[in-house]
Amino acid sequence: MKKLIVSTAALALTAGFALAEDTVRLGTEGAYAPWNFVNDAGEIDGFERELGDELCVRAELTCTWVKNEWDTIIPNLVSGNYDAIIAGMSITDERDEVIDFTQAYTPPDPSAYAAMSADVDPAGGVVAAQATTIQAAFVAEQGWTLVEFATPEETVAAVKNGEADAVLADKSFLDTMVGADGLVMLERMEQIGGGVGMGIRESDGDLRAKFDAAIQSMKDDGTLNTMIAKWEVASQW
Repeated sequence: MKKLIVSTAALALTAGFALAEDTVRLGTEGAYAPWNFVNDAGEIDGFERELGDELCVRAELTCTWVKNEWDTIIPNLVSGNYDAIIAGMSITDERDEVIDFTQAYTPPDPSAYAAMSADVDPAGGVVAAQATTIQAAFVAEQGWTLVEFATPEETVAAVKNGEADAVLADKSFLDTMVGADGLVMLERMEQIGGGVGMGIRESDGDLRAKFDAAIQSMKDDGTLNTMIAKWEVASQW
């Protein structure tokens, strides 16, 4: 889903192995519905909350949730503030140089554009995207005018207040936003990213293997497809 550039690979040397502790801590952004968000009770909710809880049951792990801002989510994994990332993170070669990934638990989600008019041409306007995401990288690679914001909500607000002509983000996220204040989805979509997986420290191979096995078991029995369909986050396997 998102693309985070990390230049602090040396932090990996500081991390401890999650399974040596009583509880495995799962880090998420908590700001990207329907993937992950904070509900009215102040708790992490969404597709990845339900998925993460089920994976921990299947892996026979006791887990707790940690909310972390997107722009520091990989450095704080590497430095040991939690043990795994489950935050709609696309598996990319660049990230894989710093951390490891489980197998993908969803196929790539299409990236879509939303604007205040269906006639907007992203190539000829200003496109908003969340900073350090695959969407921001895509806009920059096209040579278009890009404005970046720290949170996904700010990218949508930029379109509504006229700072940007369109926003590029995961279609599943924009589906929760269109229709409000005149925001509409454009017909054009982009297929970028390579599937979403859990981020794990490179030193925690046993933990990665446990989550890999749990993800595979959910694919094998159809539970994962059912959960994907419920939350409408991506196409099914």
